Amino acid sequence: MADDTEDVELDFADDEQERARRGAVMRHPLASFFHLFFRVVAIIVYVLCDWISKNFASCFVLIITLLSFDFWSVKNVSGRLLVGLRWWNQIDEEGRSLWVFEAKKTPSGNTGTEAEERIFWLGLIVCPLIWTFFFFTSLFDLKIKWLCLVVASISLQVANLYGYLRCKSAGQDGRPPASHSFPGQHLLQRPDIIFGIL
Repeated sequence: MADDTEDVELDFADDEQERARRGAVMRHPLASFFHLFFRVVAIIVYVLCDWISKNFASCFVLIITLLSFDFWSVKNVSGRLLVGLRWWNQIDEEGRSLWVFEAKKTPSGNTGTEAEERIFWLGLIVCPLIWTFFFFTSLFDLKIKWLCLVVASISLQVANLYGYLRCKSAGQDGRPPASHSFPGQHLLQRPDIIFGIL
C-alpha cells in the first residue's frame, strides 16, 4: 500500500510539473514581442533623438509611425491573442460614434498564458506612464514642439488602455458584450455646452 501511495504522489507531482511547464510556455511569442517592440523602440528613439538626429521632423515622423504601428498591433492582434479582448469604434446610421467592447466568456487555448497576460497589461499600463513623465519633463523644460509629440503619444497609448480596461470590465460583469457610446460624445456633438462653460 505504501508503494501505491508513493506512486500516486509521484504521478501527481509529475502532473503538477507538466502543468507548470505548459503554463510557462508562451503560446504567442510573436504577438508578445510586437506588443512591446514598437512602444519600447518609440521610447528609446524619443530619449536618444537629440543624439541621433538634430532634425525634429524626422524624429517626429519616426516616433508617430512606431506608435501608430503599436496602436494597430495592440488593438487588432495582441489584445485578441494574449487576453481575449478586443474593441473598436463604429459610426451608426445616425452618425453617432459608438465604442464596441468584446471579451471572451470562456478561456480557450487561443488566448495567452498567464505570463503573456502579465506582459500585455504591464506594457499597456507602464508605457503611458513613461510618456506622462516625458510630458512633464517637456513642459518644465518648455520644449513645446516635443510637447506636441508627447501629447500625441499619450493619446494613442491611453486610447488603447481605455478600450482594454472597458473590455475587461465588460467581461467581468457577466453581461454580454454591448455597444457603449464614448462618454464625451455629447460634448463633442454640442459645442454650445463647451462655449457656454467658457
